[in-house]
Amino acid sequence: MAKGNVVRKWEADPHATFARRLGKSPTELDGTDGKTGCPDIWELSNGDVAVIGRDLTPDYVDRLPHGVTVVGDERLVVIPRATIMAAKKDIPDA
Repeated sequence: MAKGNVVRKWEADPHATFARRLGKSPTELDGTDGKTGCPDIWELSNGDVAVIGRDLTPDYVDRLPHGVTVVGDERLVVIPRATIMAAKKDIPDA
């Protein structure tokens, strides 16, 4: 698929819906008061995964590992360790 002049092998589907939470809710992990942000991980209806976290792209973009890029319509998002660890049971092995 193409985005502008960029040809990509994968493109996010903006029509996919939220299917199920992976892991525990931010409230269960004591990671939010429900008003100041809610780091979360969701499986979408097409099998892709949506991550809600803090956009730290400007903080990391100049120090990415070799071979890692973040293009203009992408963001580097950071979530708490507890959020990904709680989701591990819901993420299938390869």
